[in-house]
Amino acid sequence: MRFYRRDDDGQLEFTGENVIDHTPRDETVRVYTGDAFDLVGERRRTQYQIDTMRNWLDEAFEIKLRNRKDSGSVEIRVVEHLYRWINWQILEKSDPFTRTDSQTVEFRVQVPAGQEKTVTYKVHYTW
Repeated sequence: MRFYRRDDDGQLEFTGENVIDHTPRDETVRVYTGDAFDLVGERRRTQYQIDTMRNWLDEAFEIKLRNRKDSGSVEIRVVEHLYRWINWQILEKSDPFTRTDSQTVEFRVQVPAGQEKTVTYKVHYTW
């Protein structure tokens, strides 16, 4: 597969390519086309508390997103895998999220050109 987009003067610009395997009809295909060098993300755990007697764990994260483009807002997808236990609940969040499967959430964040946005969340696990 090859990918193109129209640049500012309307000309097609090659943006990436990849090869895919045979895929059944109506199934999702994920294609890697490269890295965005002008978008930066930094993830940091800000809190960790565990109580093994009561069978719970709380963990909080901060994800700093920077858009170093000269113009244009971008949507950055922050995909977080909540892998510690099956039973979890998001207690606090800075932005809305979508639960994509039993252990994955996705934040879709708009970041204007030349700016930074911070996504925070706290997850509570029980077992």
